[in-house]
Amino acid sequence: MKRNRIPQFFIIVGAFLLLLAVVLMLDNVPGVPVMLLIVLRKGAIYALVAVSMNILNGFTGLFSLGQAGFMLLGAYTYAILTVPVENQALVYQRYPNGGIGFSVTESLGRVLGQPGLLLGVIICLILGGIVAGVFAYLIGLPVLRLKSDYLAIATLGFAEIIRAVVQYEKLGPITNGSNLLSNFTNFSNFHLGSLKLDTVMPFVFAGVCIWVITLIINSTYGRAFKAIRDDEVAAEAMGINLANHKRMSFIISSFFAGISGAMLAMYQASVQATIFKAAMTYEILLIVVLGGIGSISGSIIAAFLFVGSSEWWLRFLDNTTVLPNFNAKLLFAIIFAAIVVSIVFLVVYRQNKAQKSRPEAVGRGRKILSLKLSGVITLVVGTLLLLGDLRFLISPDLQVPLLRSGFRMVVFSIIVMIVVLFFSRGLMGDRELPDLFRTRHKRL
Repeated sequence: MKRNRIPQFFIIVGAFLLLLAVVLMLDNVPGVPVMLLIVLRKGAIYALVAVSMNILNGFTGLFSLGQAGFMLLGAYTYAILTVPVENQALVYQRYPNGGIGFSVTESLGRVLGQPGLLLGVIICLILGGIVAGVFAYLIGLPVLRLKSDYLAIATLGFAEIIRAVVQYEKLGPITNGSNLLSNFTNFSNFHLGSLKLDTVMPFVFAGVCIWVITLIINSTYGRAFKAIRDDEVAAEAMGINLANHKRMSFIISSFFAGISGAMLAMYQASVQATIFKAAMTYEILLIVVLGGIGSISGSIIAAFLFVGSSEWWLRFLDNTTVLPNFNAKLLFAIIFAAIVVSIVFLVVYRQNKAQKSRPEAVGRGRKILSLKLSGVITLVVGTLLLLGDLRFLISPDLQVPLLRSGFRMVVFSIIVMIVVLFFSRGLMGDRELPDLFRTRHKRL
């Protein structure tokens, strides 16, 4: 086993260093699309928070929806500790003498320079995670006795309570109330000589944290988490302390959620409680489901796909588009019709194949075509779309219909439904990337 693990470890480290080199090049080469860098930075942060959520939902079997609340705690802890002293009066305008009177990153940066700045950021990131972990411990004492939907509702309620408490006026001298916290240390403060590290640092922090999570999952504690997920009664019979391991999983997940919240604050260069709503938790949960519950690789891949689709690749759908002539209009109509027909065919074919594989679907030596309600709905919607496409083709109007502000999210939702339909267990299921290569090697 050791002979196999050592080369695999070096392969992973080498691939990660190569990735950092590519990201460093993209960060400093002129002409690189700004949206690409935004997707890479935000994708790295969302990958970490999705993996942290997977510890609970995927590996331990606990359904929690409090991730946004723990991210908020980490973000505010980091921001409060890193606002420079000379900027605290400007940031806390509504609160005289607001702020803590010192800055961890500023103090270490003056003494040690850039390494001191990096050390200060690491300390504040860890403190953000610790604050989130402490709250997770306190909340977990009563909440982890609940199961399934009740646990989800309780943790979701906690996230909303934390968001309200942070905006409480009496805490304003520390949290700045409902106002923005800004002017603190962010990713743009990192550089190596003349080289910018705005995109490299999110990858470094997220990569190290995900590596630590992987070690935990592959340890005896991680195996205990999986045993609890598979069968709590059997796990307890084997001597696993359910309460302690559930609490441990909850705290670990919250710790890394706090770090990812601090990283999100660094990415946005500002913090406000209003952005940490339940919708953020739902986005993270969607990433976990799309990537595969119980797959670290799947969460990472799905995070970048989610951020890229929602932030960049579908942006053109929010803009009104007028085609230059009838030929362009005809080409658009043909492509749109081909996409609709392909999707309808795949849905019907998949359901028909699943139906034929069942014994009850075969009668008198003949296979019966049977569609579920979703298949019928797909046929009806596809027919309506084709009729609308034909109507657009014969009309004199050259403006592409439906393309307007907000249509991007409609298309994104449809894409998510298609992915969930064809990948019921997510893109990766419960497998990791090395598992795919092992399977291919065995087949060869």
